[in-house]
Amino acid sequence: MSNLLVLGGTSWLGGTIAALALADGHDVTCLARGESGGVPEGTTLVRGDRSREDAYAGVLTSGGWDLVVDLTRQPGQARGALAALSDRAEHWVLVSSGSVYADHSQLGGDLTTPLLPAFDGDESPPEQYGEAKVACEAAVAAYRGERGQGALVARSGLIAGHGDLSDRFGYWVSRFALAEQDGGPVLVPEDLERPAQLLDVLDLAAWVLEAGMAGATGIVDACGPRRTLSDVLATASAVAGFTGQTVAVPDADLIAAGIEEYMGERSLALWMHDPQWRGFSARDDASALSAGLVARPLDLTTADALSWERHLGLDRTGRRAGLDRADELMLLGATDR
Repeated sequence: MSNLLVLGGTSWLGGTIAALALADGHDVTCLARGESGGVPEGTTLVRGDRSREDAYAGVLTSGGWDLVVDLTRQPGQARGALAALSDRAEHWVLVSSGSVYADHSQLGGDLTTPLLPAFDGDESPPEQYGEAKVACEAAVAAYRGERGQGALVARSGLIAGHGDLSDRFGYWVSRFALAEQDGGPVLVPEDLERPAQLLDVLDLAAWVLEAGMAGATGIVDACGPRRTLSDVLATASAVAGFTGQTVAVPDADLIAAGIEEYMGERSLALWMHDPQWRGFSARDDASALSAGLVARPLDLTTADALSWERHLGLDRTGRRAGLDRADELMLLGATDR
């Protein structure tokens, strides 16, 4: 049994890591404010506000940690955790993001892609998420690299599966399931050969735990296999049991209708028109494969996403990604297709 500390165990990925570690027989502690949700039953929650200097007082009484997993996006929190806990941790994992890269225009981008400038400060606004993660990575390199301890930096891409609140991947299987109920068509982008890359939350969590416990170090693009929107939609349609009609709409019509790309209010989930972002969902997964990251079949992830979407409500409005059903049907009527 190992002693694991998750910094942010009430989050989706953090909670999944904690739950899997607990199931593997490890002793798991989660440090969080406890405001965004609970921790998996059987883990220990230590409440702490990581913006405060005394945030880590509740976990300093431990003799040490076999593994610390940090999911923060705030550089000040990353530095604070490292200052307080790095010398007490055998292994360290920072869950970073593919948003650290400065160029998303190329298909198959890898670890040599230039990074954004690091955010200069402790607490960044959401629009500088990528710059903030660069600063978090720099903090890990400074603390763990100078002492020769090393760390694993996992640059995650799109995460999917049960529990996802972003609506991005789940939109499609949800929409096909809803359309099967109401008998109407589903609006899809005309060009389905665009990239669509994702990784199941269970696969990412299991790998973070396994690689972290094994003492893996270095930087990994923790992304899934390269796929296309066609792959995603075909699987979503099959899993939802959809037997109706799809209507393909050209990019020009989507843009003219004010549809946002990829995510956000009144968007088309995972659709990316801007050529400067065509490689965002098409990163080289060689570093992930070399590090032992294994992705489950797409239909299993899609089935988990559908279960979650049914729990949330297929016909809910105000999604974080995708179109409300009434708006979608109105758009299809307006395009006269």
